[in-house]
Amino acid sequence: MIRRNGTRGRNPGFRRSLLSRYLLIIVIAVLFLPVIFPLSLIIYTLSDHYHWTSGNTADETKKAFKPYSNIAELEKMWHKEARLLAGKSDREIGARLKALGDRYQYASMFWVNGEGMTRLALPPEKKSGSEAGADNGATGGTDNGATGRTDGTDIGAAVPARWTALQAIAFMKDSVGSDPLTVVAFIGDRADAGEGFMAMRVPKSVLPRNTGSVPLALYGLMLLVLLAFAAISWLFFAGIRGRLLRLQTAMTLDGRDGLPAAIPKGKPDEIGMLEEAFNTMVAELKDSRRREREEEELRKRLIADLSHDLRTPLTVVRSHLFQVGKEPLSPQGKESLNLMDERIADLGVLIDNLLNYNLLASGRVKLSPGRQDVLRLLRESAAAWYPVWTKEGMEVDIELEGEPLVWEVDEIWFRRVLDNLYQNVVRHAKGGGYVGVAAEDRGGVRTVVIRDRGKGLGEASPAKGAGIGLAIVDMLLSRMGLAWTADSDPEGTSVCIYPKDRG
Repeated sequence: MIRRNGTRGRNPGFRRSLLSRYLLIIVIAVLFLPVIFPLSLIIYTLSDHYHWTSGNTADETKKAFKPYSNIAELEKMWHKEARLLAGKSDREIGARLKALGDRYQYASMFWVNGEGMTRLALPPEKKSGSEAGADNGATGGTDNGATGRTDGTDIGAAVPARWTALQAIAFMKDSVGSDPLTVVAFIGDRADAGEGFMAMRVPKSVLPRNTGSVPLALYGLMLLVLLAFAAISWLFFAGIRGRLLRLQTAMTLDGRDGLPAAIPKGKPDEIGMLEEAFNTMVAELKDSRRREREEEELRKRLIADLSHDLRTPLTVVRSHLFQVGKEPLSPQGKESLNLMDERIADLGVLIDNLLNYNLLASGRVKLSPGRQDVLRLLRESAAAWYPVWTKEGMEVDIELEGEPLVWEVDEIWFRRVLDNLYQNVVRHAKGGGYVGVAAEDRGGVRTVVIRDRGKGLGEASPAKGAGIGLAIVDMLLSRMGLAWTADSDPEGTSVCIYPKDRG
């Protein structure tokens, strides 16, 4: 009987469940993605600002670097200025470029008219730290000092006086992704205006370092978040798998008493509740096994006590029946006396069987198997039972000829097996008037066969008992490495005994 436990069937709270823990991991991962974008932008902006101003902490330098803080705005400004210069004279264009040069002092500028002639080339008024001590900057001419300027007659190799198509293409190609950064716009901001183009070149040392690298960094951070999510998920499920494997191991391994051992209680979640239920089941099984053993011991003591207590009065009754048999009795009295003597003898056999079964079941009987000629034991046992069979008017058919049949059996207990089988024939099948004992070849294996012509094992018998005799037969033959079968029908029963390893 299994006791009810208050914890059985109880579900863990949602806060303690495995589902809530994994949902928490997913929610953190999802909420962290919107946070990582602005956070990364702030980090990169601060790092860029730190790099841009490191080593140039003077207020004047910071102010001079400010116009270059945003490249997109710088390109937008240059195209706007080119659009405003549409239709202007050379002097107006030159004046505007010089004004822009005063504002963007670290940039070099030049202007080419519609005929491909360089009309103005302005070197940077100031040089960045990486350019300090270098000659000429963008124009390749001689250094004119902090405020030196050139007109169309002092241009240098980098800005030719007259441009050809090949020179323009080569200039555009060399400017892509190079240092300095080059921004080009058509005068009027249209290629079909035919008024030439203007260019501004800014050294990258004054530009923000992280410009253009933020998206790649964001992808890296997203990948890092995904990897962290995958690692945490793997650890989460690895912990669940480890706990389930521990529970599986506990279920498959038996302890000293043949029952699983209890496992330490884990977290109060679904698996923890399963572990608790498993431990409760183990405790109940152990309690049931203990009660079963106590009941078995009580039953064995009861059978042993009854067997010993009944032997003495049965012996006294049989002795008095023997004395009464010496007195003059009527035929009916003698018949009643013989019937009582038979029933008392059967009761004595039953007591012996109960005692033997009790001893065998408790393991107190130790068999000593040895190589024995089973045919010899069959002949001797049949000879001992022959007078009983003839007294009951039964036909006896013994066929135990041939080579010796050697099996590993305990001689004493094998004789007890034969006695129980013969006694079963006399008690239940003597109405058939036949008993046969033979050694036959069945399936290539010599087999002992005991036959009768009774009504079969399934039929009612006046002397039918509890089947203890056959239980003793089964227990003894099994412990001697033998097997047996009983083929029964209304015309009789055949009991076959053979080795267990028969093909």
